[in-house]
Amino acid sequence: MITIQDCIGMSDLDEAEILVLAEHEHISEIAAAALGAYLLHQPKGADKIVRMIEDDIRDALDRGDKAHAKELFMALRHFLHEHAGELSRRTTALS
Repeated sequence: MITIQDCIGMSDLDEAEILVLAEHEHISEIAAAALGAYLLHQPKGADKIVRMIEDDIRDALDRGDKAHAKELFMALRHFLHEHAGELSRRTTALS
């Protein structure tokens, strides 16, 4: 039987990044792991993941949930560090 940890391991994302995708898309963690793996292998797919995380950070800040915004920001920082080579050359800044 394949576990969620197996799926996360095959996705090239970490658990926090998978949870962000699951939250953003309102899907299960397994589906989010598959989506993340798919996006990472698509042109500009890493950029789409960054935009999803940025959207969720904005949403958390808009509803005053600073603790969750901080968690999401840490996931964004980790993603940017781990996947810098897969990102387009664009400025990533919350506006």
